[in-house]
Amino acid sequence: MRIVIAEFMDEPAVASLRSRFETHYDASLAERRGEMLAILEDADALIVRNRARVDGEMLAAAGKLKVVGRLGVGLDNIDLPGCEARGIRVIPASGANALAVAEFVIGAAMVLLRGAYLSTAAVASGEWPRASLSQGRELAAKTLGVVGFGSIGRLTAKLARALDMTVIGFDPQIPATASSWVEHETVPNRLDDLLRTADVVSLHVPLTPATRHLIDAAKLALMKRDAVLINTARGGVVAEGALAEALRMGKLGGAALDVFENEPLPAGSPLSGCPNLLLTPHVAGVTRESNQRVSALIAGSVAAALDEWQGPASG
Repeated sequence: MRIVIAEFMDEPAVASLRSRFETHYDASLAERRGEMLAILEDADALIVRNRARVDGEMLAAAGKLKVVGRLGVGLDNIDLPGCEARGIRVIPASGANALAVAEFVIGAAMVLLRGAYLSTAAVASGEWPRASLSQGRELAAKTLGVVGFGSIGRLTAKLARALDMTVIGFDPQIPATASSWVEHETVPNRLDDLLRTADVVSLHVPLTPATRHLIDAAKLALMKRDAVLINTARGGVVAEGALAEALRMGKLGGAALDVFENEPLPAGSPLSGCPNLLLTPHVAGVTRESNQRVSALIAGSVAAALDEWQGPASG
């Protein structure tokens, strides 16, 4: 059995696979598509993050493929119907990076509300912007609006409550009467009502036709002028041009984006130079600890799937 790992993975997890299977590991392979297509010709399993596009062309090239392991939870870069038609099992690392994302959201909210953490250059150069930075806000007693109440949204809500925030949520897949809202001390809201009420809005939804540009100019206009928006879900959920205009016009307090419609974010993006904006390169779910958890989970799950596939054939 042969495994191809096309993006970075924790070394002990790679070693565990190498001890049992022929394993080709190249952390940058996803960036060289032509080479990747050729290497996949005799692969039984493929492990990726979010850079590789596991589309129809790639599935056609990988004629022996039986398993796709995803080092993360989003599956929009994988042709799920195509995999299903071929009987290829797709395994996400559900829950393994939830804490990393939740901590990222809380940290970004603190930075954006307080507004004082980006003054290093000014202070080091002899400036003393104490007056202008004395209007920062505390997280406690503010309202967090969680859009998408899956495992990451719920963990984000838990951390926020520990910091004395009130939490409200929106998820069209979870009825307002569901016990999960009560269990997680979160009040269900309509999306528009959540946007009008929350001081911090955090997005945790997959990218689907229904969620593409879910947060557009009209939705941004509903938010408080000093509210902040945090997107660690998928870039296409936010209309980037509309967000840039809202920030430049002072109609929004701030935003943090870890994901973008096109990654890497192209030079000349309307987001470039926007005030009160934090941009990070799709790393909210990636920490030293989460990488270990995600990699170990996927290594074990892919190995188990290959063992299961081999069982009847070897019996």
